Amino acid sequence: MTLPKLTPGEKLRALEKAQAIRSQRADIRGKLKSGQMTLQDVLDNADDEAIGRMRVSYLLQSLPQVGKVTSRRIMDEIGIHENRRVRGLGRRQVEALLQKLG
Repeated sequence: MTLPKLTPGEKLRALEKAQAIRSQRADIRGKLKSGQMTLQDVLDNADDEAIGRMRVSYLLQSLPQVGKVTSRRIMDEIGIHENRRVRGLGRRQVEALLQKLG
């Protein structure tokens, strides 16, 4: 499948949108680290594009005291694939995450 040809204006808008989403994710990660936002808050807003498309492992690593190894262990225990995104989590997986980390 070939990618569609974008005009320079479309390409610029796509790059600006991608940068805005990256900035929003960085802001969310910072708030999680500092305790201004909880995991519950983030999971409740999974419909938001920036949050919904974030990988679960990336989200978990944003929490205090959780690194790559811990996030991988938690995801294995719950049964979440390493490439799963927040929007793709099932109700039981969300409940298990909140029970484990909430």
